[in-house]
Amino acid sequence: MSLFDIFISQITDPFRIALLVALGLTTLRTSAVTGAVVPLAAGVVFVAVIIPTTLSPASGQLWQAIGVGLVSNTVWLAVLLGLKALWQRFGAR
Repeated sequence: MSLFDIFISQITDPFRIALLVALGLTTLRTSAVTGAVVPLAAGVVFVAVIIPTTLSPASGQLWQAIGVGLVSNTVWLAVLLGLKALWQRFGAR
């Protein structure tokens, strides 16, 4: 599997998307106490590592899957933070 194929499969994974949405919502609620940057970064790394190590069969592509997972999680997190910014800008009127 090429890196692009891994990226496409990860970016469209509903389980990954649900975990990242839950991470974003949790961070919104707890950011006054814990901050936002460290919990988001830790969550991105956690999701990138936990999904390939538990859900995919043993293969030599584990580090590739984790590395591409970091990229795809960061892309989803950027989208979610962009939606949050749009909501705050236009939805709070």
